[in-house]
Amino acid sequence: MSKNIVVAIDGYSSCGKSTLAKALAKKLHFIYIDSGAMYRAVTLYFLRNDIDLKDESQITTALQAIHLNFHSRDYETHIMLNDEEVSDEIRQMHVADKVSAVAAIHAVRVEMVKQQQRMAKSKNIVMDGRDIGTVVFPDAQLKLFMTADPLVRAQRRFKELTAKNPGLSLEDVFDNLAHRDYQDTTRAESPLTRAHDAIILDNTDLTPEEQLTFAVKRLEPFLSA
Repeated sequence: MSKNIVVAIDGYSSCGKSTLAKALAKKLHFIYIDSGAMYRAVTLYFLRNDIDLKDESQITTALQAIHLNFHSRDYETHIMLNDEEVSDEIRQMHVADKVSAVAAIHAVRVEMVKQQQRMAKSKNIVMDGRDIGTVVFPDAQLKLFMTADPLVRAQRRFKELTAKNPGLSLEDVFDNLAHRDYQDTTRAESPLTRAHDAIILDNTDLTPEEQLTFAVKRLEPFLSA
């Protein structure tokens, strides 16, 4: 492989984007870039350094001091914040409580896109999200846009959540996903849209193994180039 390969996976909530992205990265020995982990790492840095989220100059200065990277170990992807592994700490509640506010800051999103693009210059990567094929990697060799029947998506999500939320109903989950779809597709900052050259992967009736086969088959021309 003479050039680094980028696989961009976009799509709706609860379509199994990260499941496919991780499986594909593991199979091909690519690096899976977890964009959510990147925003959590920035949040951790902001918390450690008492950055005021309303102070643009503080945010700008802080972002210049943040360097993120990923590495693979034991088939798992780990994130580094300024050469310190923070994979566990970014999952703590004090980070989770603040990450949405940090991720909504325009300057943070711009810097994360820069760092994601930098990573792709030195590694074969797989990345999933809402705007990966349209904004982050418009020149990705393979772009997939994942979708599924809304009721099937809701049923999958309901199975994930019901153990910890016994009072939850399928209708609640369905309504929540519909609301998220609306937010994702209508937001001003990088809305969810299908790239014109993205291949649609409707996994309503596909197993995870079938989805992986679908993706690998479409990557084969680039793997043999």
